[in-house]
Amino acid sequence: MLRLGQSHYDALRQHGQETYPYESCGVLLGHVDEDGARMVTSIARCTNTRTDTPQNRYHIDPGELVRIQREGRERQEDIVGFYHSHPDHPAQWSETDLAEAHWFGCSYVITSVQKGTPAMTNSFELTGSEEVAKKLVPEEIAVI
Repeated sequence: MLRLGQSHYDALRQHGQETYPYESCGVLLGHVDEDGARMVTSIARCTNTRTDTPQNRYHIDPGELVRIQREGRERQEDIVGFYHSHPDHPAQWSETDLAEAHWFGCSYVITSVQKGTPAMTNSFELTGSEEVAKKLVPEEIAVI
């Protein structure tokens, strides 16, 4: 399960609206609760550095990701997930999303942005322990 506040939920959906018709992307920071749920305490917007197909792919610069991780640790936060948008496509992971997901045990949140308006938002947990056996499994989002 992924838990996040209404303001974080609204912010990641708004980010998708602002970047439309291109994909937005960002990092979810927080901690894992005793019950195994990932609790988001902050989000970090990232720049989609994809230049060839930003309308249906995203890329987070590794340097930006390291900076976000370091700043999060200073606040006692870990990376618990990532988010991105799907302009004019469903809030469902693609084969590319699965191939490019590497943070096991993290949430991958996808917001469908239809004609510039955020629609459905879904989350998937990356399960498995190695690349050949990884899966993106639907998970509940609890907006608190």
